[in-house]
Amino acid sequence: MNYLSVDRLTKSYSDKILFENITFGIEKGQKVALVGANGAGKSTLLRILAGFETSDSGNFNFNKSIKVRFLRQEPEVDNHDVIMDYVLAGEDQTMQVVRAYYHFLEEGGPDENEHTLLDKMNELNAWDFESKAKQMLGKLGIHNLMQPIDELSGGQKKRVALARLLLEEPDMLILDEPTNHLDLTAIEWLEEYLAKQKVSILLVTHDRYFLQAITNEIIELDNGNLHKYTGNYTQYLEKRLERQVIEQEQADKAKNLLRKEMEWLNRQPQARGTKAKYRIDAVGELQKKANQVAKKDNLEINLTGKRLGKKILEADNISKQFDSLRLIHSFSYTFKRGDRIGIVGENGIGKSTFLNLLSGKLAPDNGKITVGETVSFGYYHQSGISFNKEQRVIDAVKEIAEVIKLKDGNVVTASQLLNLFNFDPAKQFDFIKNLSGGEKRRLQLLKVLMGNPNFLILDEPTNDLDLDTLNTLEDYLEKFDGCLLIVSHDRYFMDQLVEHIFAFEGDGLIKDYPGNYTDFREVSQAAKETATPKQNSKPQKVKTESKKLSFGQKREMDQLERDLESLEHEKAKLMDLLNSNEQNFEKLTQWGTKLKEVEEKIEISELRWLELSEGL
Repeated sequence: MNYLSVDRLTKSYSDKILFENITFGIEKGQKVALVGANGAGKSTLLRILAGFETSDSGNFNFNKSIKVRFLRQEPEVDNHDVIMDYVLAGEDQTMQVVRAYYHFLEEGGPDENEHTLLDKMNELNAWDFESKAKQMLGKLGIHNLMQPIDELSGGQKKRVALARLLLEEPDMLILDEPTNHLDLTAIEWLEEYLAKQKVSILLVTHDRYFLQAITNEIIELDNGNLHKYTGNYTQYLEKRLERQVIEQEQADKAKNLLRKEMEWLNRQPQARGTKAKYRIDAVGELQKKANQVAKKDNLEINLTGKRLGKKILEADNISKQFDSLRLIHSFSYTFKRGDRIGIVGENGIGKSTFLNLLSGKLAPDNGKITVGETVSFGYYHQSGISFNKEQRVIDAVKEIAEVIKLKDGNVVTASQLLNLFNFDPAKQFDFIKNLSGGEKRRLQLLKVLMGNPNFLILDEPTNDLDLDTLNTLEDYLEKFDGCLLIVSHDRYFMDQLVEHIFAFEGDGLIKDYPGNYTDFREVSQAAKETATPKQNSKPQKVKTESKKLSFGQKREMDQLERDLESLEHEKAKLMDLLNSNEQNFEKLTQWGTKLKEVEEKIEISELRWLELSEGL
C-alpha cells in the first residue's frame, strides 16, 4: 500500500533552487532516511510535507486512510500547562481518562469522582496505557509528568513531543533530527523501538548508527536532484560512490566535448547566420552536465598546531555543585599528550559544567586546576555561535587568518578550508544571515579549528552537521596530535575517535573506562547484569476489581512504584562502587552499610506493595 506520493516537487528561495522536479514514494513499512548537505533543503522538504510551507510547483499526497505525525526540529508545545496535558492531548478516550486520572491524583477532588475514574480506567483497560506512557517518557528522560511546560528546556520539549507522537501510534512518522537533545541511553532505546515497529518512517538524521539500524531506503538531495538507494547506510555509501564515479566520468566527457563545441562556435564567421541551432542549444546542455559533479578539493586538514609542553592540565580533587545538586565530586586526572577522551552521561548531569571548569570558564568549589603554559584551548560549544549576520562567510573566516600553515610547510587559504567544509565559492560570498542553522554551526566549528589549538574541547560538535562534513571533521581529528575532549551523543563519532571514556554516573561520580564508546557500553552493561540480581523488583499488577482499593491506597501504590524504581537505581550505583576496586576501607564500609539500608527499604516497600495488590 502506498502511503506517500511526491510528484515533481520544486522549491527555491530567491535565486537558489533547493530541489527541482523531485519524485518519490513511500510504501507501507518502509523506513526512509533523507540525507544531503546542510542547506540542501532536507528540513524544507519535510516542512512542505507537513503543511508548514508550500512548494513552488508539483504536488504530494498522503493515503487518506492513514494517520501521519510530524516531529519538528523545534516543536511547539507551549500551549499546554503541564507535560501530561500535552502528551495526552489527543481525542482518544483512553488518553482523556488517563489525563483526568492524573489531575485527580495531583489536585484531589470530591470523593465521589474517585470510583467513577477508577471504573473508567478499568473499563478502557487504561492502566496498560498509563504504564506505557510513564515508561516511554522515562526512557526519554522525562519523569515528573505534572511539571509545567514553561519550565522545560528546548531539548526537553522535543523529547516530550516525541513521546506524544509515539503514544499516538501513527501509521507514518516524519521525523526531523529525532536524536538531537537525547542522551545516549535514550537514543539506543528509540533506535530499538523504531526498528521493531511496523510504522512507516521518513526521517532526517546525522546519526550513522541510527541510519544503519533503522532504514531500508535512503534518498539523497544533491544539487537540487534526488537520488534513491535501497538498503541501509552501508549500502548507501557503496552505491553512492558508484554513482559519483559514473557521474564524474560523464562530466569529464562532457567537458571535452564542450571544449570542442566552443572551438567550433568560435571558428564560425560572425556575420554568418547559418550556425546549426541544435549545436548551439547542445552547448547549454553540455555546460550543465560538465558542472554537475562538484569536485572537492583534495586538500587534507593537517594543521601545524601549537607546541604542547610536558605539563598540560591537572585536575586535583575538584568538586562543583549548584545549590544541592552535586555535579562533580573529588575528581582528579592528569592529562597527557595525545589523550583522546569521550564524555558520556545523562542530560543535565554535569558534562558541560566539567568542560567549563577545565577551560577556566568556571571555578571549582574545591580542589585546583593547573593549566600548562603552552596550552592553547579550542572550545566549540552549543551556545558559542555568535556572528555578525551582515558579514560575508569568507570575511568571518579571514578574521581568524587568511592563510594557515600546514605541517608539511605548505599553506592553505581561508577559501580552500571553506571549500573543504562544503562552502562552495558562491556560498563563501553569501551573507551569514542567509545560512541555515547547520551551516552556521559548520562555520563556527571551522573558526575554532583555524585557531590552531593544541587542547581541543568539543561539546556536541556533530549536531546539525551533514554526513560529508562529519567525515571531514573526523579526518581532521584523527590526525590531531594534541589533547582531545569530546562530549557527543554520536556513537559512531565517539567510536572512531576516542580511546577512553569519562562516564558521569550521577551525584558527582566520574569513572574512567578504557576503550571507545562501544567498549564502554559492553563493560558497563556487563557490570549492571552482574550487580543486579535477575529477579522482578516487584510483581506484575493484577488489573481486576480495582474498586476495592480506595483512592488513597491507589495513590500509595503509585508512590511505592516510584520509590522502588529509585531504590533499585541507588542499589545498582552502590554495587558499582563496591565493585570499583576502591582501596579506601572507610569508603567501602560506608557503601556496604548504605547498601544494606537500601536493600531493607526495598524489601519493606515490596511487602507493602504486595499487601496492597491483594486488595485488587
